[in-house]
Amino acid sequence: MPFLRMAEMLGVSETAVRKRVRKLEREGVIRRYTIEMDLRKLGFKVNALIGVDTQPEHYLSTLERLRGMEEVMSLYSSSGDHMILIEGWFRDSKELTEFVRRLESLEGVTRVCPAIILEKIK
Repeated sequence: MPFLRMAEMLGVSETAVRKRVRKLEREGVIRRYTIEMDLRKLGFKVNALIGVDTQPEHYLSTLERLRGMEEVMSLYSSSGDHMILIEGWFRDSKELTEFVRRLESLEGVTRVCPAIILEKIK
């Protein structure tokens, strides 16, 4: 959204908006700017969240291996149901299945739980 439009909506000057945004960038509140893509138009029909559990002694090495895999778009260390969460993009369900099998074959991996995202709500 242009700074001018934000300023009009907030009832302040464009300069005030620019200064505030720059301050938020400097302080690390705004870390980056990004876009939202339509994965289907890029040829990816399957978007999945995959929970992965490992033996404790293999946790860090598994994260490093996952970090280098091209199918892994986002990688999270988590608490709760799984130790690791992956967001992956796949051209079809066969590609997802092959990826899950690769994960299951990694040394120290004890469980892999994929969930296909049907629709992004928000």
